[in-house]
Amino acid sequence: MSTGVRRRMGVEERRQQLIGVALELFSRRSPDEVSIDEIASAAGISRPLVYHYFPGKLSLYEAALKRASEDLASRFAEPHEGPLGARLLRVMCRFFDFVDEHGPGFSALMRGGPAVGSSTTNALVDSVRQAAYVQMLSHLGVTEAPPRLELVVRSWISLAESTALIWLDGRRIPRAELELQLVHDFAALAAVSAAYDTDMAELLRTMVKDEPADGPFAELAGRLMSLAS
Repeated sequence: MSTGVRRRMGVEERRQQLIGVALELFSRRSPDEVSIDEIASAAGISRPLVYHYFPGKLSLYEAALKRASEDLASRFAEPHEGPLGARLLRVMCRFFDFVDEHGPGFSALMRGGPAVGSSTTNALVDSVRQAAYVQMLSHLGVTEAPPRLELVVRSWISLAESTALIWLDGRRIPRAELELQLVHDFAALAAVSAAYDTDMAELLRTMVKDEPADGPFAELAGRLMSLAS
């Protein structure tokens, strides 16, 4: 039989609860629109108690952003098994899962929000981009990227970000189409670079040599050939 007595949370447990509550609210609405009072109410505590654990909304937003950035960075991790095109498609699916789940917060971070421009925010965003960059090089079997490959990979990561932001503004293009398109975009960027650089040409051959006839890269080649016919 329950006595109705609630267990008192420890300091770190309460902090983690507040971060989770804030992240949930920031995921549904722009952080600028979420008040400390709302966070306190959702957590079942008083406003002064929120300030006991965090100096203000900015510090709580940065803590929530840190958790979200770690989650987003993990979406780029993928076992090195099977054709590259299929691996990238799974990564893009998980990336858009995150964007879908945290739309307003993702948009606020990239377009402007309460912590944008701070050293903490910039470092967190850069850490996600760097994690994605390292993962891509790993899938390509490269430890240190030559200049053209670095340009291709970093340009593609920026393209994925901007594509997600545009998609959030009305979701006018089916998400699955954009996930596949971004995989095709990577192959296209690599192909254009390969036309100018022998090392990139060799890498491109490695990328496509094990691609199945029904894989994303093969589908792109088929679409391009149909346009030329």
